[in-house]
Amino acid sequence: MEKTRQIHVGTVAVGGGAPIAIQSMSTFSPVDTEYAAAQINALHKAGADIVRVAVPDKKAAEALGALREKVDVPLVADIHFDYRLALTAMESGIDALRINPGNIGSRDNVVKVVDMAKEKHIPIRIGINAGSLPQHILDAYGGHPTAEGMVAGAMEHVKILEEEDFHDIVISVKSTDVPMMVKANRLFHEKVDYPLHLGVTEAGTLYRGTIKSAIGIGSLLLDGIGDTIRVSLTDDPLKEVKAAKEILSSLGLTQYGPVLISCPTCGRTQVDLIRMAQEVEEKIQKFKKPIRVAVMGCAVNGPGEAREADFGIAGGKGSGLIFRKGKILRSVPEEELMALATSTMLTTSSKDMSLYWLALVMASYHTRFPLKT
Repeated sequence: MEKTRQIHVGTVAVGGGAPIAIQSMSTFSPVDTEYAAAQINALHKAGADIVRVAVPDKKAAEALGALREKVDVPLVADIHFDYRLALTAMESGIDALRINPGNIGSRDNVVKVVDMAKEKHIPIRIGINAGSLPQHILDAYGGHPTAEGMVAGAMEHVKILEEEDFHDIVISVKSTDVPMMVKANRLFHEKVDYPLHLGVTEAGTLYRGTIKSAIGIGSLLLDGIGDTIRVSLTDDPLKEVKAAKEILSSLGLTQYGPVLISCPTCGRTQVDLIRMAQEVEEKIQKFKKPIRVAVMGCAVNGPGEAREADFGIAGGKGSGLIFRKGKILRSVPEEELMALATSTMLTTSSKDMSLYWLALVMASYHTRFPLKT
């Protein structure tokens, strides 16, 4: 796939072959500055590269300056209809705007926003949602939202900015309908070289929303389409960031610390694998090194099925296996597992202490979750 043009949101490059940027959105108004700053900094620490904030009124726009001073991550001001809020937001030091130029009144209003954005090198994100297409677009495309209608609606806004010789543009075309969202972004990718922001809007609660987002965002990223993403969930935005990181990691685009490999259990499983895998997953989050860790329930097939893992354990009746890169290092009686795991990792991974300590953690779980009798 051809690279899109590159723009910058603060210090974060978007498009042009830059790493996929993860976005989320604060649930606080900029007026609640301390709360908003604390949440935004937590999102940044969790892995968000860019955070969007809603700016519904003048008071919120004026509070952006104080908020900007308290956070290190680039901020996007989400503004609808009132061009004056966009001007105030830019004067307050915002890093990007999310605004549709066709919705802010006269061409004079557009010129004022564009001129300041040019002066301050602030990109503009155009956002079209299937549920908010204007009536003339709906009428032209059968009376209901379509991928083609979404593209046509977004292109109207793109044309306005291009006529003002403004090209620092990011585009998003979103729908809660996954096939429509995917089709719209594929169509847009064929039309323009602007960076695309991907997301399934109104995706839902944690379980359903994560699945819908993974399918929609993931299928496009596999095709080389998309430069920045948001997983939109009706939940804590920290979970949006976690889901986004998992999507990028699963696609091999970015690695965020250890990856857990675990089997789904079957009648051969002789350990409490579900609990063991869940706790190992929780514990390895503190490690930064991109290693692959396997927790397998079957000592017969486990090492072979997880041969690409850096380290793993597999349960068996009365014993467990310690293996690395698919090679069995030890067959360990249950009562001796902790001691032998320790000595094994000391002799095979002395140069990698993070892996050694991980072995201790995992070995202790095999002792805590005894083999079934």
